Amino acid sequence: MSLKKIVVTGPESTGKSSLCDALAAHFHTSWVPEYAREYLETHGVAYTLEDLSHIARGQVALEDRRAAIAETAGHRFLFIDTDLYVIRVWSEFVFDRCDPWILNQIAIRRYDAYLLCRTDLPWEKDDLREYPDPAIRERLFRIYREILIRQSTPWMEIGGHGDARIAAGIEAVHLLLK
Repeated sequence: MSLKKIVVTGPESTGKSSLCDALAAHFHTSWVPEYAREYLETHGVAYTLEDLSHIARGQVALEDRRAAIAETAGHRFLFIDTDLYVIRVWSEFVFDRCDPWILNQIAIRRYDAYLLCRTDLPWEKDDLREYPDPAIRERLFRIYREILIRQSTPWMEIGGHGDARIAAGIEAVHLLLK
């Protein structure tokens, strides 16, 4: 049985990391954290377009390492907290352009499903988050949804609070990967 890679995506502060952690626990597997958090904690929050390219390369390398470990362990699933679509949106939203390497990687990397987290959770402040305004969060959510509509990998929106959100994620995994 081959490893199924499920990306959990969406705007900041929509519960992506918590959902990945909960899904990995439920399915007895592992997950890939968002590399941007580690990078920005090390290098500071005043990032440039070039920093986003470094973050993208770090995300891909981390994902590939974790996928190899999960495959060796015989895991069925690997949950991924964001992928290069997130870095593309971030790059285009902040800098109005995106590194061609990122766009090329988006075209060649393959995933089995996407879970798009809705903005129905309250925004939680932390030093790495930038957009608490509900209108901007919803605008970003619509950008992610439009991207997922235009690509061929199956996906579902995930909403709700607490256990209901986790249950929605579990159900989506079962429906998307029958």
